[in-house]
Amino acid sequence: MRIAYFDCFSGAGGDLILGALLDAGLSLERLRDELAKLSLSHYEVNVEKVVRKGIGGSRAIVTVDDLHHHDTGRRLFLAAAEGSGEPGRRSHRLEEIIGTSSLDDAVKQKSLTIFRRLAKAEAKVHRTTIDQIDFHEAGAMDAVIAVVGSVAGLAALGIERVYCSPLHVGTGTVECAHGISPVPDPVTAELIKGKPFYSTGADGELLTPAGAAILTTISSGFGPSPSMTMEQIGYGAGTLDHDIPNLLRIMIGEAQGELRGYEKEHIAVLETNIDDMNPQMYDYLMSRMLEMGALDVFLSPVQMKKNRPGTLVTVICQPHLVERFTDFVLRETTTIGLRWRLENHLKADRTIREVQTQYGPVRCKVAETNERITNISPEYEDCKRIALEKKVPLKEVMEAAKAAALFAKIDS
Repeated sequence: MRIAYFDCFSGAGGDLILGALLDAGLSLERLRDELAKLSLSHYEVNVEKVVRKGIGGSRAIVTVDDLHHHDTGRRLFLAAAEGSGEPGRRSHRLEEIIGTSSLDDAVKQKSLTIFRRLAKAEAKVHRTTIDQIDFHEAGAMDAVIAVVGSVAGLAALGIERVYCSPLHVGTGTVECAHGISPVPDPVTAELIKGKPFYSTGADGELLTPAGAAILTTISSGFGPSPSMTMEQIGYGAGTLDHDIPNLLRIMIGEAQGELRGYEKEHIAVLETNIDDMNPQMYDYLMSRMLEMGALDVFLSPVQMKKNRPGTLVTVICQPHLVERFTDFVLRETTTIGLRWRLENHLKADRTIREVQTQYGPVRCKVAETNERITNISPEYEDCKRIALEKKVPLKEVMEAAKAAALFAKIDS
Protein backbone atom coordinates (compact mmCIF):
# COMPACT_ATOMS: atom_id res chain seq x y z
CA MET A 1 0.00 0.00 0.00
CA ARG A 2 1.29 3.45 -0.95
CA ILE A 3 1.08 5.80 2.03
CA ALA A 4 2.04 9.37 2.93
CA TYR A 5 3.09 10.82 6.27
CA PHE A 6 2.82 14.55 7.02
CA ASP A 7 5.44 15.73 9.52
CA CYS A 8 3.95 18.94 10.96
CA PHE A 9 6.99 20.10 12.95
CA SER A 10 6.19 23.68 11.91
CA GLY A 11 2.42 23.40 11.61
CA ALA A 12 0.49 23.29 8.36
CA GLY A 13 -1.60 25.42 6.05
CA GLY A 14 -3.35 24.80 2.77
CA ASP A 15 -0.50 26.39 0.82
CA LEU A 16 2.11 24.32 2.66
CA ILE A 17 0.26 21.09 1.90
CA LEU A 18 0.10 22.00 -1.79
CA GLY A 19 3.76 22.99 -1.76
CA ALA A 20 4.79 19.71 -0.13
CA LEU A 21 2.92 17.70 -2.77
CA LEU A 22 4.52 19.71 -5.57
CA ASP A 23 7.96 19.30 -4.00
CA ALA A 24 7.40 15.54 -3.68
CA GLY A 25 6.71 15.05 -7.37
CA LEU A 26 3.23 16.32 -8.21
CA SER A 27 3.60 18.19 -11.49
CA LEU A 28 2.32 21.74 -11.68
CA GLU A 29 0.65 20.91 -14.99
CA ARG A 30 -1.28 18.02 -13.44
CA LEU A 31 -2.38 20.24 -10.56
CA ARG A 32 -3.56 22.94 -12.96
CA ASP A 33 -5.44 20.34 -15.01
CA GLU A 34 -7.28 19.10 -11.92
CA LEU A 35 -8.18 22.61 -10.75
CA ALA A 36 -9.40 23.47 -14.25
CA LYS A 37 -12.26 21.04 -13.63
CA LEU A 38 -13.75 23.61 -11.23
CA SER A 39 -15.95 26.44 -12.50
CA LEU A 40 -13.47 29.08 -11.38
CA SER A 41 -11.40 31.58 -13.30
CA HIS A 42 -9.22 34.67 -12.85
CA TYR A 43 -6.63 32.92 -10.72
CA GLU A 44 -3.17 31.47 -11.25
CA VAL A 45 -1.27 28.71 -9.47
CA ASN A 46 2.52 28.73 -9.56
CA VAL A 47 5.37 27.24 -7.57
CA GLU A 48 8.58 28.84 -6.34
CA LYS A 49 11.72 27.08 -5.08
CA VAL A 50 12.82 28.62 -1.77
CA VAL A 51 15.13 27.92 1.18
CA ARG A 52 13.98 28.09 4.81
CA LYS A 53 16.69 27.90 7.50
CA GLY A 54 18.98 26.07 5.08
CA ILE A 55 16.38 23.55 3.88
CA GLY A 56 15.02 23.77 0.36
CA GLY A 57 11.32 23.52 -0.36
CA SER A 58 8.53 24.57 -2.72
CA ARG A 59 6.15 27.44 -2.07
CA ALA A 60 2.75 27.17 -3.75
CA ILE A 61 1.56 30.59 -4.89
CA VAL A 62 -2.13 31.20 -5.61
CA THR A 63 -2.80 34.58 -7.22
CA VAL A 64 -6.40 35.80 -7.46
CA ASP A 65 -7.38 38.73 -9.68
CA ASP A 66 -9.28 40.96 -7.24
CA LEU A 67 -10.61 43.07 -10.09
CA HIS A 68 -12.89 40.29 -11.33
CA HIS A 69 -15.55 40.45 -8.63
CA HIS A 70 -18.21 39.16 -11.02
CA ASP A 71 -16.55 35.80 -11.47
CA THR A 72 -18.66 32.87 -10.23
CA GLY A 73 -16.19 31.88 -7.55
CA ARG A 74 -15.56 35.45 -6.42
CA ARG A 75 -19.29 36.13 -6.09
CA LEU A 76 -19.54 33.05 -3.96
CA PHE A 77 -17.03 34.35 -1.47
CA LEU A 78 -17.94 38.04 -1.55
CA ALA A 79 -21.73 37.75 -1.23
CA ALA A 80 -22.11 38.13 2.53
CA ALA A 81 -19.21 40.52 2.92
CA GLU A 82 -20.77 42.87 0.37
CA GLY A 83 -24.25 42.59 1.91
CA SER A 84 -25.87 40.85 -1.02
CA GLY A 85 -28.91 39.89 1.03
CA GLU A 86 -28.36 36.23 0.23
CA PRO A 87 -27.53 34.66 3.60
CA GLY A 88 -26.44 31.07 3.29
CA ARG A 89 -26.06 31.21 -0.47
CA ARG A 90 -22.31 31.15 -0.13
CA SER A 91 -22.00 27.67 1.41
CA HIS A 92 -24.58 26.23 -0.97
CA ARG A 93 -22.81 27.68 -4.00
CA LEU A 94 -19.53 26.30 -2.75
CA GLU A 95 -20.97 22.79 -2.68
CA GLU A 96 -22.50 23.42 -6.10
CA ILE A 97 -19.16 24.47 -7.61
CA ILE A 98 -17.39 21.36 -6.31
CA GLY A 99 -20.32 18.99 -6.78
CA THR A 100 -20.99 19.94 -10.42
CA SER A 101 -17.33 19.89 -11.43
CA SER A 102 -15.76 17.14 -13.52
CA LEU A 103 -13.47 16.06 -10.68
CA ASP A 104 -13.38 12.37 -9.81
CA ASP A 105 -16.16 11.43 -7.42
CA ALA A 106 -13.74 10.46 -4.65
CA VAL A 107 -12.00 13.85 -4.91
CA LYS A 108 -15.35 15.65 -4.88
CA GLN A 109 -16.62 13.83 -1.81
CA LYS A 110 -13.44 14.29 0.20
CA SER A 111 -13.24 17.98 -0.72
CA LEU A 112 -16.88 18.52 0.25
CA THR A 113 -16.32 16.73 3.55
CA ILE A 114 -13.42 19.06 4.36
CA PHE A 115 -15.46 22.19 3.66
CA ARG A 116 -18.49 20.90 5.55
CA ARG A 117 -16.33 20.27 8.61
CA LEU A 118 -14.83 23.73 8.24
CA ALA A 119 -18.29 25.29 7.92
CA LYS A 120 -19.55 23.39 10.96
CA ALA A 121 -16.58 24.60 13.03
CA GLU A 122 -17.09 28.20 11.89
CA ALA A 123 -20.79 28.03 12.76
CA LYS A 124 -20.12 26.61 16.21
CA VAL A 125 -17.47 29.21 17.06
CA HIS A 126 -19.65 32.13 15.90
CA ARG A 127 -22.82 30.68 17.50
CA THR A 128 -24.77 30.63 14.25
CA THR A 129 -25.93 28.15 11.63
CA ILE A 130 -23.94 26.82 8.72
CA ASP A 131 -26.21 28.66 6.28
CA GLN A 132 -25.42 32.00 7.93
CA ILE A 133 -21.67 31.77 8.31
CA ASP A 134 -19.34 34.22 6.65
CA PHE A 135 -16.33 32.17 5.57
CA HIS A 136 -13.04 33.94 6.24
CA GLU A 137 -9.95 31.88 5.44
CA ALA A 138 -12.26 29.07 4.38
CA GLY A 139 -14.11 31.47 2.11
CA ALA A 140 -11.19 32.71 0.10
CA MET A 141 -10.78 31.26 -3.36
CA ASP A 142 -7.21 30.21 -2.56
CA ALA A 143 -8.59 27.97 0.22
CA VAL A 144 -10.87 26.21 -2.29
CA ILE A 145 -7.85 25.72 -4.53
CA ALA A 146 -5.77 24.46 -1.60
CA VAL A 147 -8.43 21.97 -0.46
CA VAL A 148 -9.33 20.58 -3.87
CA GLY A 149 -5.71 20.73 -5.03
CA SER A 150 -4.52 18.81 -1.98
CA VAL A 151 -7.11 16.05 -2.34
CA ALA A 152 -6.60 15.77 -6.11
CA GLY A 153 -2.82 15.92 -5.68
CA LEU A 154 -2.77 13.01 -3.25
CA ALA A 155 -4.88 10.98 -5.67
CA ALA A 156 -2.59 11.91 -8.58
CA LEU A 157 0.44 10.66 -6.63
CA GLY A 158 -1.30 7.33 -6.05
CA ILE A 159 -1.45 7.72 -2.28
CA GLU A 160 -3.94 5.29 -0.76
CA ARG A 161 -3.69 6.28 2.89
CA VAL A 162 -2.47 9.33 4.81
CA TYR A 163 -1.00 9.58 8.30
CA CYS A 164 0.05 12.62 10.27
CA SER A 165 2.28 13.64 13.17
CA PRO A 166 0.88 15.48 16.20
CA LEU A 167 -0.03 19.00 15.10
CA HIS A 168 2.23 21.93 16.03
CA VAL A 169 -0.12 24.88 16.53
CA GLY A 170 2.20 27.72 17.60
CA THR A 171 1.46 30.20 20.37
CA GLY A 172 0.47 33.81 20.98
CA THR A 173 -2.22 35.57 18.97
CA VAL A 174 -3.29 35.93 15.35
CA GLU A 175 -5.18 38.69 13.56
CA CYS A 176 -8.31 37.50 11.77
CA ALA A 177 -11.52 38.98 10.34
CA HIS A 178 -13.07 39.42 13.80
CA GLY A 179 -9.97 40.95 15.39
CA ILE A 180 -7.24 39.40 17.52
CA SER A 181 -7.68 35.72 18.39
CA PRO A 182 -5.61 33.36 20.52
CA VAL A 183 -3.51 30.62 18.92
CA PRO A 184 -4.77 28.14 17.99
CA ASP A 185 -7.54 30.10 16.27
CA PRO A 186 -10.95 29.12 17.75
CA VAL A 187 -11.97 27.48 14.46
CA THR A 188 -8.68 25.57 14.33
CA ALA A 189 -9.17 24.48 17.94
CA GLU A 190 -12.63 23.17 17.10
CA LEU A 191 -11.27 21.18 14.15
CA ILE A 192 -8.45 19.50 16.08
CA LYS A 193 -10.57 18.33 19.01
CA GLY A 194 -9.65 14.75 19.79
CA LYS A 195 -6.39 14.97 17.82
CA PRO A 196 -2.91 15.27 19.38
CA PHE A 197 -1.37 18.74 19.21
CA TYR A 198 1.38 20.68 20.96
CA SER A 199 3.24 23.98 21.10
CA THR A 200 6.95 24.45 21.72
CA GLY A 201 6.50 28.17 22.22
CA ALA A 202 7.10 29.14 18.59
CA ASP A 203 5.52 32.58 18.23
CA GLY A 204 2.54 33.00 15.92
CA GLU A 205 -0.01 30.81 14.19
CA LEU A 206 1.54 27.68 12.69
CA LEU A 207 -1.61 25.65 12.04
CA THR A 208 -4.33 27.42 10.03
CA PRO A 209 -8.03 26.47 9.90
CA ALA A 210 -7.68 25.25 6.31
CA GLY A 211 -4.61 23.18 7.17
CA ALA A 212 -6.37 21.71 10.20
CA ALA A 213 -9.50 20.88 8.20
CA ILE A 214 -7.54 19.14 5.46
CA LEU A 215 -5.24 17.07 7.69
CA THR A 216 -7.86 16.03 10.25
CA THR A 217 -10.15 14.89 7.43
CA ILE A 218 -7.70 12.98 5.23
CA SER A 219 -5.55 11.39 7.94
CA SER A 220 -6.18 7.81 9.05
CA GLY A 221 -4.12 8.24 12.21
CA PHE A 222 -1.93 10.64 14.20
CA GLY A 223 1.36 9.76 15.86
CA PRO A 224 4.79 8.45 14.84
CA SER A 225 5.31 7.55 11.21
CA PRO A 226 4.13 4.07 10.21
CA SER A 227 6.81 1.71 8.95
CA MET A 228 7.43 2.32 5.26
CA THR A 229 10.05 2.12 2.53
CA MET A 230 10.43 5.80 1.71
CA GLU A 231 10.45 6.75 -1.96
CA GLN A 232 9.74 10.49 -2.08
CA ILE A 233 10.16 13.45 0.27
CA GLY A 234 8.74 16.92 -0.20
CA TYR A 235 8.89 20.19 1.74
CA GLY A 236 6.12 22.74 1.42
CA ALA A 237 7.27 26.25 2.33
CA GLY A 238 5.36 29.07 3.96
CA THR A 239 5.84 32.78 3.38
CA LEU A 240 6.99 33.93 6.82
CA ASP A 241 10.22 33.15 8.64
CA HIS A 242 10.02 31.58 12.10
CA ASP A 243 12.60 30.42 14.61
CA ILE A 244 12.08 26.95 13.18
CA PRO A 245 12.01 26.23 9.42
CA ASN A 246 8.62 27.27 8.05
CA LEU A 247 8.17 23.98 6.23
CA LEU A 248 5.78 21.05 6.10
CA ARG A 249 7.39 17.71 5.25
CA ILE A 250 5.67 14.87 3.44
CA MET A 251 7.19 11.40 3.18
CA ILE A 252 5.76 8.96 0.65
CA GLY A 253 6.45 5.26 0.27
CA GLU A 254 5.27 1.66 0.47
CA ALA A 255 3.86 0.55 3.80
CA GLN A 256 5.76 -2.18 5.61
CA GLY A 257 4.74 -4.50 8.43
CA GLU A 258 1.25 -4.83 9.84
CA LEU A 259 -0.39 -1.67 8.56
CA ARG A 260 -4.14 -2.05 8.79
CA GLY A 261 -6.96 -0.03 7.35
CA TYR A 262 -8.12 1.55 10.56
CA GLU A 263 -7.32 4.48 12.79
CA LYS A 264 -5.81 3.78 16.20
CA GLU A 265 -6.47 6.00 19.20
CA HIS A 266 -7.07 5.95 22.94
CA ILE A 267 -10.47 6.57 24.48
CA ALA A 268 -11.55 6.93 28.11
CA VAL A 269 -14.27 4.73 29.61
CA LEU A 270 -16.04 5.95 32.78
CA GLU A 271 -18.38 3.69 34.73
CA THR A 272 -20.49 3.84 37.86
CA ASN A 273 -23.14 1.58 39.42
CA ILE A 274 -26.32 3.26 40.68
CA ASP A 275 -29.21 1.62 42.57
CA ASP A 276 -30.90 4.54 44.34
CA MET A 277 -31.76 7.11 41.67
CA ASN A 278 -35.08 7.99 40.05
CA PRO A 279 -34.93 6.30 36.59
CA GLN A 280 -36.64 9.31 35.00
CA MET A 281 -33.36 11.19 35.40
CA TYR A 282 -31.43 8.95 33.00
CA ASP A 283 -32.96 10.58 29.93
CA TYR A 284 -31.68 13.97 31.07
CA LEU A 285 -28.25 12.60 31.99
CA MET A 286 -27.70 10.82 28.69
CA SER A 287 -28.87 13.78 26.60
CA ARG A 288 -26.67 16.23 28.50
CA MET A 289 -23.54 14.07 28.29
CA LEU A 290 -23.94 13.57 24.55
CA GLU A 291 -24.32 17.33 24.15
CA MET A 292 -21.15 17.80 26.23
CA GLY A 293 -19.10 15.75 23.76
CA ALA A 294 -19.38 12.13 24.91
CA LEU A 295 -18.70 9.65 22.13
CA ASP A 296 -21.34 7.33 23.58
CA VAL A 297 -23.41 6.86 26.73
CA PHE A 298 -25.28 3.66 27.56
CA LEU A 299 -27.03 1.93 30.45
CA SER A 300 -26.79 -1.75 31.45
CA PRO A 301 -28.86 -3.60 34.06
CA VAL A 302 -26.79 -5.04 36.93
CA GLN A 303 -27.53 -6.97 40.13
CA MET A 304 -25.82 -5.24 43.04
CA LYS A 305 -25.13 -6.05 46.69
CA LYS A 306 -28.09 -7.15 48.81
CA ASN A 307 -29.58 -8.33 45.48
CA ARG A 308 -30.66 -4.83 44.54
CA PRO A 309 -31.35 -4.24 40.83
CA GLY A 310 -29.22 -1.36 39.62
CA THR A 311 -27.93 0.41 36.53
CA LEU A 312 -24.38 0.51 35.18
CA VAL A 313 -23.81 3.92 33.58
CA THR A 314 -21.02 3.88 30.98
CA VAL A 315 -19.61 7.00 29.35
CA ILE A 316 -17.09 6.86 26.50
CA CYS A 317 -15.18 10.06 25.75
CA GLN A 318 -11.87 11.50 24.61
CA PRO A 319 -9.20 11.28 27.35
CA HIS A 320 -8.98 15.05 27.79
CA LEU A 321 -12.67 15.15 28.80
CA VAL A 322 -12.41 12.75 31.76
CA GLU A 323 -12.46 15.51 34.37
CA ARG A 324 -15.47 17.18 32.73
CA PHE A 325 -17.58 14.02 32.84
CA THR A 326 -16.35 12.98 36.28
CA ASP A 327 -17.52 16.30 37.67
CA PHE A 328 -20.86 16.03 35.86
CA VAL A 329 -21.62 12.47 37.00
CA LEU A 330 -20.73 13.20 40.63
CA ARG A 331 -22.79 16.40 40.59
CA GLU A 332 -25.87 15.14 38.74
CA THR A 333 -26.32 11.57 40.00
CA THR A 334 -26.57 9.89 43.39
CA THR A 335 -23.26 8.04 43.03
CA ILE A 336 -20.31 9.00 45.23
CA GLY A 337 -17.59 7.47 43.06
CA LEU A 338 -16.78 6.11 39.63
CA ARG A 339 -14.15 4.13 37.76
CA TRP A 340 -12.30 5.16 34.63
CA ARG A 341 -9.69 3.64 32.36
CA LEU A 342 -8.00 4.16 29.01
CA GLU A 343 -8.70 1.67 26.24
CA ASN A 344 -7.35 1.15 22.75
CA HIS A 345 -9.86 2.09 20.07
CA LEU A 346 -9.66 0.94 16.45
CA LYS A 347 -11.84 2.72 13.89
CA ALA A 348 -12.46 1.82 10.28
CA ASP A 349 -11.96 4.67 7.85
CA ARG A 350 -15.30 6.31 7.25
CA THR A 351 -16.63 8.99 4.92
CA ILE A 352 -20.01 10.63 4.45
CA ARG A 353 -21.11 10.38 0.83
CA GLU A 354 -24.23 11.71 -0.83
CA VAL A 355 -25.56 9.16 -3.32
CA GLN A 356 -28.33 9.47 -5.86
CA THR A 357 -31.24 7.02 -5.66
CA GLN A 358 -34.46 6.75 -7.65
CA TYR A 359 -36.13 8.50 -4.71
CA GLY A 360 -33.64 11.35 -4.36
CA PRO A 361 -30.25 12.09 -2.76
CA VAL A 362 -29.34 10.28 0.47
CA ARG A 363 -26.27 10.69 2.66
CA CYS A 364 -24.52 7.45 3.64
CA LYS A 365 -21.75 6.71 6.11
CA VAL A 366 -19.36 4.34 4.32
CA ALA A 367 -16.78 2.40 6.37
CA GLU A 368 -13.74 0.89 4.66
CA THR A 369 -10.85 -1.32 5.72
CA ASN A 370 -7.90 -1.62 3.35
CA GLU A 371 -9.94 0.01 0.58
CA ARG A 372 -12.73 -2.56 0.97
CA ILE A 373 -16.21 -1.47 2.05
CA THR A 374 -17.13 -3.13 5.34
CA ASN A 375 -20.32 -1.26 6.19
CA ILE A 376 -22.78 1.18 4.62
CA SER A 377 -25.16 3.07 6.89
CA PRO A 378 -27.73 5.36 5.20
CA GLU A 379 -28.58 8.53 7.11
CA TYR A 380 -31.83 7.69 8.87
CA GLU A 381 -33.29 11.22 8.81
CA ASP A 382 -32.72 11.48 5.03
CA CYS A 383 -34.41 8.13 4.44
CA LYS A 384 -37.29 8.93 6.80
CA ARG A 385 -37.94 12.27 5.07
CA ILE A 386 -37.96 10.67 1.61
CA ALA A 387 -40.18 7.78 2.74
CA LEU A 388 -42.76 10.24 4.07
CA GLU A 389 -42.57 12.54 1.04
CA LYS A 390 -42.67 9.77 -1.58
CA LYS A 391 -44.99 7.49 0.42
CA VAL A 392 -42.71 4.49 -0.05
CA PRO A 393 -41.51 1.94 2.55
CA LEU A 394 -38.59 3.20 4.62
CA LYS A 395 -36.67 -0.06 4.14
CA GLU A 396 -36.84 0.34 0.34
CA VAL A 397 -35.27 3.79 0.56
CA MET A 398 -32.51 2.48 2.83
CA GLU A 399 -31.80 -0.50 0.57
CA ALA A 400 -31.66 1.78 -2.49
CA ALA A 401 -29.19 4.06 -0.72
CA LYS A 402 -26.95 1.14 0.25
CA ALA A 403 -26.95 -0.16 -3.32
CA ALA A 404 -26.16 3.29 -4.74
CA ALA A 405 -23.24 3.76 -2.33
CA LEU A 406 -21.82 0.34 -3.22
CA PHE A 407 -22.12 0.90 -6.97
CA ALA A 408 -20.54 4.35 -6.63
CA LYS A 409 -17.51 2.72 -4.99
CA ILE A 410 -17.27 0.06 -7.71
CA ASP A 411 -17.50 2.67 -10.48
CA SER A 412 -14.76 4.79 -8.88
